Amino acid sequence: MEKILEIKNLNLGFNTDSGYHQALYDVSYSLEQGKTLALVGESGCGKSVSAMSVLQLLPKNAQITDGEILYSNKNLLDFSPNEMQKIRGKKIALIPQDPMTSLNPLFTVGDQLLEVIKIHQGVVGEEAVKKAIESFDAVQIPSAKERLKNYPHEFSGGMKQRAIIAMALACDAEILIADEPTTALDVTIQAQIMELMRQIKEEKNVAVLLITHDLALVKENSDEINVMYAGRIVEKAETEDFFKNPKHPYSVALLNSIPSNTVKPLSIIKGQPPTISQQISGCRFHPRCSKCFENCSETIPLLKEIENNHYCACHLY
Repeated sequence: MEKILEIKNLNLGFNTDSGYHQALYDVSYSLEQGKTLALVGESGCGKSVSAMSVLQLLPKNAQITDGEILYSNKNLLDFSPNEMQKIRGKKIALIPQDPMTSLNPLFTVGDQLLEVIKIHQGVVGEEAVKKAIESFDAVQIPSAKERLKNYPHEFSGGMKQRAIIAMALACDAEILIADEPTTALDVTIQAQIMELMRQIKEEKNVAVLLITHDLALVKENSDEINVMYAGRIVEKAETEDFFKNPKHPYSVALLNSIPSNTVKPLSIIKGQPPTISQQISGCRFHPRCSKCFENCSETIPLLKEIENNHYCACHLY
C-alpha cells in the first residue's frame, strides 16, 4: 500500500513559565491510502498533539525540535502558512473533537459549507450550491437544500457531525483526521457516524487517522492500531492481531479495563499518567506496570518488531 502520510521521529514540547517540557518522543506512524489507523491511549498521552502537528494547528508555545511530517514525500514542516492553507482542509481535513462547538452559531451551516467550497475549490454561485447539496446528500442529511439554510442550533449533535464531515468531503480530501469524532454523541449516533466514515473511506479511498481512547470503538473501525503512552508509541499492530495478542503491559491493561457482559470484575490501571513536567527514567510506564523489573526504571525500551508486523517497546521482549 502507498503511504500517503508519514510522521518520522517527531519530537515536540511546550515552552512554559517553568521551562521547556517535552510532550512527544520520537513518534512515528504512517497512513496508507484507503486504510484507517487508530491512535489510542489515555487523555493527555499526545494523540491529538501529534495530529495537530500535521495541520500546523499547534498553540504558539509548542515547539517541534526534531522529525519530519511527509505528505506525498514533501515535509510539511517546511511549508509556509500560505502553503499550509492550500493543504489544510483541501488535502488533509479535520473532523474535530466536539461537533457542538465546531460550527459558528452566527452563520447558517450552508454559508459555512459554501465558504469552504469557495476557498478550496474556487467554486461560487449555483455550482457551489449544487456541490454543497451533493455533500449533504453524501453524509445522509435529509432535505439537503432546505437544511443548508439552518443555523447550527437547529441541528442535533449527530447532524452537526455529519455537516462537518460534509465539509471535508466537499473538498475531496485525501486524508481525514478524526479527533474523537463520537465523544459528544450517544451510542446509537456513534454507530451511525462510524458507519458513515467507513463508507466514505471505501467509496473515496481516503486514508483515515482515528484518534480515540475508546478501544471498543476502534475494534470494528480500523485496520491498524498504534498505542500511545506519555508521548511515546508503545505498541503497533494490525487491529485483529492486536485484540487477539496484545503485547505491551499497558495495552493488556487497557483491554482488561473494557466493560463486558461477563461477571468478571473490571480491571484498573493503578496510578495516574505522568504530566509532561514529570521526569521519569527508563520506561515511562514502569511506575504503573505490574510486570516491572530493574531494567525498566533504567533504560528506555525501543520500539521493535517482535512478531510479523507487530511492534512493541518493552523490556519483556
